[in-house]
Amino acid sequence: MRFIMAGVALVFAGFLVLGVFGDAYRSANVQNAEFEDCMEYSEDRPPMETDCGEAAQGSVAFFGLVLALLGAGVFALVKGYRGKWDNEARPEDMLGPGYRGDGKP
Repeated sequence: MRFIMAGVALVFAGFLVLGVFGDAYRSANVQNAEFEDCMEYSEDRPPMETDCGEAAQGSVAFFGLVLALLGAGVFALVKGYRGKWDNEARPEDMLGPGYRGDGKP
């Protein structure tokens, strides 16, 4: 059950990071694919020309982070669903309501 909860949290975090921070990297990819020059836009100064290669590297690094979060989440979900790790706790290691610590309920 712990792996399933961790997997759901990681997948949620991956989609959250992609949704919140992904727009800045999407515009860099569009500029890189459609135009010769990449521009950096700011609210307080005129557009500045930037290196498209650096923008692409940042985009790849961001995509790698999101992919790692999603992959770790899926791995944890599969491990939690298929695994016996959570179900094979020794009775003396169980804690919580109904257990005295000596393995007897």
